[in-house]
Amino acid sequence: MNEIRQKIEKKSVKIAVIGLGYVGLPVAVLFAETGFNVIGVEIRPDLVDKINQGMCPIEGEEPGLADLIMKVAASTRLHATTNYESVRDCDVILIAVETPVDDLHIPRYEALRSSLKSLGTVMKDGALAIIESTTAPGTMAEVVLPILEESSGKKVNQGFYLGNCPERVMTGKLLKNLKTVSRVVGGHTPETAETMIGLYRHIVQADLDAADCVTAELVKTAENAYRDVQIAFANEVALICEAVGGDVWKVRELVNKSPMRQMHLPGAGVGGHCIPKDPWLLVYGVRNKNVPVRLIPTSRAINDSMPLHILELVKEGLTNCERKISSARILVMGFAYLEDSGDTRNSPSAALVDALQQLGTEVAIHDPFVEGYKGDMVTAATNADAIVVMVAHKAYKLLMLSEISAVMRTALLIDGRSVYTKAQAEQAGFKYIGVGRGI
Repeated sequence: MNEIRQKIEKKSVKIAVIGLGYVGLPVAVLFAETGFNVIGVEIRPDLVDKINQGMCPIEGEEPGLADLIMKVAASTRLHATTNYESVRDCDVILIAVETPVDDLHIPRYEALRSSLKSLGTVMKDGALAIIESTTAPGTMAEVVLPILEESSGKKVNQGFYLGNCPERVMTGKLLKNLKTVSRVVGGHTPETAETMIGLYRHIVQADLDAADCVTAELVKTAENAYRDVQIAFANEVALICEAVGGDVWKVRELVNKSPMRQMHLPGAGVGGHCIPKDPWLLVYGVRNKNVPVRLIPTSRAINDSMPLHILELVKEGLTNCERKISSARILVMGFAYLEDSGDTRNSPSAALVDALQQLGTEVAIHDPFVEGYKGDMVTAATNADAIVVMVAHKAYKLLMLSEISAVMRTALLIDGRSVYTKAQAEQAGFKYIGVGRGI
């Protein structure tokens, strides 16, 4: 451990990052920019080729990332590969692979298990392995440690060291979040946590809080479960506002004027890799422990239901326009889960599109950041019976709505993200229905 600490201070420690996606890639380039030699391991050859050519494989607006990838690739401080043999002489290995849940809300750790087994066969004596992936409480002890010990033939704190530092990044702000958001640094021992803090201090300007591994797991899953619960509350209030003739956006504004209140944004659904998944990881951590978990599953159900609520608003609007949904043409605006991003993981739009198609509806999709759905909005809206705003891309806020309504068969606008006001839409010739607006 002392040797690793000295190497970290001198920036002579060699780092490997396993998994070069939305988390691993920006982590790798930041360490490389700081002066460390970094090996990136990724199973997708096309992505490896792009990175080694200095190209950014992530779609959407990611300030600074493309330039930084070009810079560190040219400097040769970052090299990507599909071969785990390159990890043999690495002192620190960060693992940032996906940890999804299945339809029964059970963690699917295939990628994590595979990377751990592959790492174990090449991990040098005295190496420090750090899990950046989000895991259910207890996973470090029940899954990660046993696999690494078995595959490497080494014992923790004797042949290798172990910790976890769950990522806290958001698409569209990857580099900024990595630099400025605090991290919980979980170590198998306090000494390991302190060594990890010394490493992360080179790229993180915010607090680095030492903890044990299970605390780090709990904090990460709890913080996203908190957001999910708060969004579910906002969505339920939106449904109430619709029913009684209120405006949730005005209600939210006035609620938040009261001290200690911070009502979240309602909308057409919750997507991304973290929030739809991490609450279930938190719940999974207490399986078979007789804990009556009720709030988190209910919140998940509310948020998962919002795309289907959008469908009901579409039906309502078409009925009022004397159109049948089975013979309608609907344009879905936005297929990413987040504004100004090309990230489609767990996109609420996908759920809406699937539900519409099951009814026989003709569906067109537009998204300025998602390949296959880019193009001219006016062309996409031609002969549509409704447009449904599912993502608040900046480009949508700049549209001339009158140009859109002029080419539609039925000028109906369903706003799932409060991108437009009712007055704006009606002035452009639309009939307007918005989530949480019953007036």
